[in-house]
Amino acid sequence: MDENAPGATGTPDPRASAQEPTPPAHRRRVRHLDARTLRGLAHPLRMALLGALRRGGPATASQLAGKLGESSGATSYHLRQLAAYGFVEDAPEQGRGRERWWRAVDEGTDFGHELMQDTDPQTRGAASVFLHEIANIHSRELTTWIATREDWSEEWARATDISDFTLRLTPEESRELSERMHALLTEYRPATTEDTDPATDRVRVHLHLFPQRTS
Repeated sequence: MDENAPGATGTPDPRASAQEPTPPAHRRRVRHLDARTLRGLAHPLRMALLGALRRGGPATASQLAGKLGESSGATSYHLRQLAAYGFVEDAPEQGRGRERWWRAVDEGTDFGHELMQDTDPQTRGAASVFLHEIANIHSRELTTWIATREDWSEEWARATDISDFTLRLTPEESRELSERMHALLTEYRPATTEDTDPATDRVRVHLHLFPQRTS
């Protein structure tokens, strides 16, 4: 699961352009969650903070508080918690006076399938919080696009897609389909985090694949 998964996380402005700060080249592509780091991340505000830093670049607790509509005390506390689990770190090169700047360590988050099978109650609870918040993020992003679609050009309006399909597949076929779609999306990623084409805009792609019982 990529960024939003958080990333995963937070609700990006659909008008955000490639002119916004790009992630530093030293960042790893994807952070693979284990039971410990999942429990450290599974909180709506922490996921929103991490998403904001991944998309917008380094920021202070006060700046993030203003962006997310939270108190600086809350954002400062949860940033320190994210740092304790290795999701964010200090950005001393951004420092001005006594302000503490933070940056994301990774570009995205991978929620491993093995976490779905974990029998520890705390881990299962954290997985539930994490996945429900991802679903909320996707819903907010889609709702924001629908509400602001008239702000975009006709060319972008023709390029968007809101579709759903119902198939009959085995678990193995479902896994194969998911892996093939991930591979296709990877082809459209820039070679490095610094590759930015000024003619592009940020595009969000949501992938949901799940079984459904027939009524």
